[in-house]
Amino acid sequence: MAEQIQAVIFDIGNVLIEWQPERFYDRVIGEARRKAMFAEVDLHGMNDKVDLGAPFTETIYDTAETYPAWRDEIRMWHDNWIELASPAIDLSVSLLRTLRAKGMPVFALTNFGIGSFDYAETQYAFLGEFDRRYISGHMKVIKPDPRIYEMVEEDCGLPPESLLFADDRPDNIAAAEARGWKAHLFEGPQGWGEALVNHRVLTPEDLP
Repeated sequence: MAEQIQAVIFDIGNVLIEWQPERFYDRVIGEARRKAMFAEVDLHGMNDKVDLGAPFTETIYDTAETYPAWRDEIRMWHDNWIELASPAIDLSVSLLRTLRAKGMPVFALTNFGIGSFDYAETQYAFLGEFDRRYISGHMKVIKPDPRIYEMVEEDCGLPPESLLFADDRPDNIAAAEARGWKAHLFEGPQGWGEALVNHRVLTPEDLP
């Protein structure tokens, strides 16, 4: 008999909140300049440092000083951060709340900085609604490093096969499945809702 799901785990970026920095820059500085900047500056690598626990403001501002030609644009990653991390994916938020209303423990497992998460929490009330939150900045490790999944298991005490995890990145999904987790590659909230039904966590009538 298949292991019953005992907790549902949500990634945050592109599962509960849209995270599309390129889209923001395309709108603000134009696609051509954005492509030039991203080719010259490893902005996602900069963000990984924040997600690993480096200071939010200092890490971005120091990077901006390293590339003076892009100084103002790089600072936007910090100063306009909530515009990069928006809007909320409302149907996913509804699924989160439905799960909790039915008594299913719901966790977050996310690559997110300490300062940036604190700020996001002031903008998105649902970030305070998880039963457990696993934030990479505090854990000092990011997905898809196997250690972050192991730390979740150690903390929650649940069998890996009883965990159902949604993430938008195939490498993060593969790492979870390698540990025995059930996992769903998130490509939209409708598909995630169907997966929750297929795993008998929700019923079709529960879906928003």
